[in-house]
Amino acid sequence: MELRWDERGLIPAVVQDDATGEVLMVAWMSAEALERTRQTGEAWFWSRSRAALWHKGETSGSVLRVRGIAVDCDGDTLLVRVVPAGPACHTGARSCFYRELEAQGDAW
Repeated sequence: MELRWDERGLIPAVVQDDATGEVLMVAWMSAEALERTRQTGEAWFWSRSRAALWHKGETSGSVLRVRGIAVDCDGDTLLVRVVPAGPACHTGARSCFYRELEAQGDAW
């Protein structure tokens, strides 16, 4: 499978709870982060703000044990199915998607 990396050598990774299907977070992977993830069975990402590789849960203990990785039809996004050992969000929330936008009229 050919992956389509962006101009920075990154690919977005949607992280999903393998048991519930809940989307926990979205992060970026470099080729090295993907390789470490595949080697260790735990999620590694690329921090754009720190310009550094990071092992999710390294300091918090909330590691993400990977159960599978799927590639979308265009080869430019990954879906990483995980078993979380704790909250996925740095705020302590289970998921990074805990805030709702309000509808504008009858938009939804």
